[in-house]
Amino acid sequence: MKETIGVAFKRKQIPIKDEIIDISIWDFGGEEKYRVLFPSYVSGASGALILYDLTRKETLSDVENWVELIDDNTTDIVKLLIGTKSDLIDERQIPKEDIEIICNKFNFCSNPIETSSKTGNNVETAFTTVCEKIMEQKFQICKNCGKGFSKTLKFCQFCGAKI
Repeated sequence: MKETIGVAFKRKQIPIKDEIIDISIWDFGGEEKYRVLFPSYVSGASGALILYDLTRKETLSDVENWVELIDDNTTDIVKLLIGTKSDLIDERQIPKEDIEIICNKFNFCSNPIETSSKTGNNVETAFTTVCEKIMEQKFQICKNCGKGFSKTLKFCQFCGAKI
């Protein structure tokens, strides 16, 4: 609920199927002056949560800049669009039609998710959704031992079975 100044780092564990996924979260402040830091932090990222404030229409127009910045500095990344402050229903400035226009323009991994950090509504859903899409895109399940490992490998790193 506090505003991010510059860059903040957190770790989180997300349960996906029978696995616990450890994720590292880099939270970038939305102000323009912090965007110069972005390229040095995102190397190797697998997913991006792109947030806009449902109570401030100008934040939706900034989504395009974030997508461009992400695409310029990463490859093959899962992107999810997230509306924040969904609990402030009377203050909402962004109609769903405007969000659909943005979604049709970019390659997001699912429909946008509206969250509230105040109530916690859909916050876990956002993390779970992006992690599930990353798992689908980048990991495979070994038929021999049942563990998940990178699709770039030809052998399971856990049991050595050839894929």
